[in-house]
Amino acid sequence: MNEKMLDQMKNGKGFIAALDQSGGSTPKALKHYGINEDQYSSEEEMFNLIHEMRSRIITSKVFTNERILGAILFRKTMNSKIEGKYAAEYLWEEKGIVPFLKVDEGMEAEKNGCQLMKPIKSLDEQIKEANEHKVFGTKMRSVIGAANREGIAEIIHQQFEVGKKIFDGGLVPIIEPEVTITIPDKAEAEEIMLEEIQKNLEALPEKYQIMFKFSLPTKEGFYDELAKHPQVVRVVALSGGYPIDEANELLSKNSGMIASFSRALLNDLSAQQSDDEFDAKLDEAIENIYQASIQ
Repeated sequence: MNEKMLDQMKNGKGFIAALDQSGGSTPKALKHYGINEDQYSSEEEMFNLIHEMRSRIITSKVFTNERILGAILFRKTMNSKIEGKYAAEYLWEEKGIVPFLKVDEGMEAEKNGCQLMKPIKSLDEQIKEANEHKVFGTKMRSVIGAANREGIAEIIHQQFEVGKKIFDGGLVPIIEPEVTITIPDKAEAEEIMLEEIQKNLEALPEKYQIMFKFSLPTKEGFYDELAKHPQVVRVVALSGGYPIDEANELLSKNSGMIASFSRALLNDLSAQQSDDEFDAKLDEAIENIYQASIQ
C-alpha cells in the first residue's frame, strides 16, 4: 500500500471525484454531456466518447489535488491512456490524485427490499490489474431499498467479506451500501445499516482498513463517530440524486463526510463548450463541492 496515498486519503482536505459510469449508465451520461445516441454506432465508439469526456475532465487545469483527493475510475478507463499514460498512473503521477477502481459487476434482483452485489467473477483479475496500475483502492455498490434487517445484514456481510479479500490483495476497499434517498423509511434503514456495520467492524481483525460511501444521511452528523474509527480511512458521500445545491448543503452539515459525487460534479459540463467555458463550469462545481466537504 502506498503510504503517501493513504495519508492523503486519511488526512487531506478535499473530495473524491466519481468518474466511474459503467456500460449501462454511459449512454445517459453522454446524453447529458450533449452527445446523443445517434452520434455513435457501436459500444467501442460509445466508450471512446466517454473516455474523451473523462480525459477532458482529468486533464483540465482546474482538476488538481488542491481540492480533489481521489478519483474513482471504471475498469475500461483504468486500462485506457490519457496523454500517453494509463489513466490511474496519470492521475497520481501528473496530478497527485489518488486513483480508485470500481470493481462490482452489477446487482442481483431485489430481495428483502435490498440488492446484493452479483458475484464479482473477475475480482482476482481486477485486483491484479489495479496493482499493476498503482491503484490505491476499490469501490463496490449495493442498494438498500427498505428498512429490512435481514436484507441489510446480508448486504453489509457481503460487502465486508469482499472488502477483506480486496484488502488482502493490497488495496483499500470503499464499501458502498447505498440507501435509496426516496424511500419512506430511510432513517430507519440507516439506523439498521449502521448497527450492522458496527457489528462487522467489531469482528474485523485490526490489520484491515476500509472506507465507506453512503447516501447523505437523514440525521445530521450521523456517521461522524464511524469516521473516527481507527480502521476507517474515510467516510464519503454520494449525491444520490439530490440536485447539486441540495447535496452540497446536506454535506456541509456532516463534518465526518467528504463528497464522492458524480452527477453533481458533471452536471453543467457539455461537449459543445469551449475549453474556457468547460473549465469555468468544472471549476465552479469543484469549488462548491470542496467547500461543502471541508465544513
